Amino acid sequence: MKRKHIMRNRILYRALLGGVLLLVLAACSDQPTLSPLPADAVILAFGDSLTEGVGANKEQSYPALLATLTGRRVINAGISGEESDAGLARLPELLATWQPDLVILGHGGNDFLRQRDRNQTQANLAQMIALAREQGSEVVLLGIPRPGLLVRTHSLYDALADERKVSLQANAISEILSDKALKSDHIHPNAQGYRQLAEAIKRLLRQAGALSPG
Repeated sequence: MKRKHIMRNRILYRALLGGVLLLVLAACSDQPTLSPLPADAVILAFGDSLTEGVGANKEQSYPALLATLTGRRVINAGISGEESDAGLARLPELLATWQPDLVILGHGGNDFLRQRDRNQTQANLAQMIALAREQGSEVVLLGIPRPGLLVRTHSLYDALADERKVSLQANAISEILSDKALKSDHIHPNAQGYRQLAEAIKRLLRQAGALSPG
């Protein structure tokens, strides 16, 4: 009887410890969770030249590679040179057409290059997130570097992710553009760089629960 009591206490202890660990992990995670993407999910990759895949062939763009890596349909909705106000105007029709499960938002770089007002850029991106959610889509935000000698993600992306509670792939693009071997020019990755970006996005989707760990 005493042995059964000890075993029962051990089981209860392990269950309690497991619950505590789950709570700790949830508290430590800085990424909101995402709903699992079904096999027939549609992902809308929305942005500018970094989404379009300038610097590599179309099949080497990150949306094309992400489709292969995830087994989901990924729509490449990148337009080179587009600023965030034009993107905001373009997004509603795409949302209505594709009704995506997930939107990967990689916008703002051309605003920085042309020295547009930071607050307006952030407001435009926030409206894009709101539009996607109104359509029923979840959102992943890509951090875009600001111009400068050091390639660093613009601080507005962290602020926006915190404010809007969206998952953020913060540093992948900055890290890629800091490595000459991964660039086609000073602001665009090459094929290898886009593959690294697609792999980083896939990791984030797994961590956030959108993809299974397998």
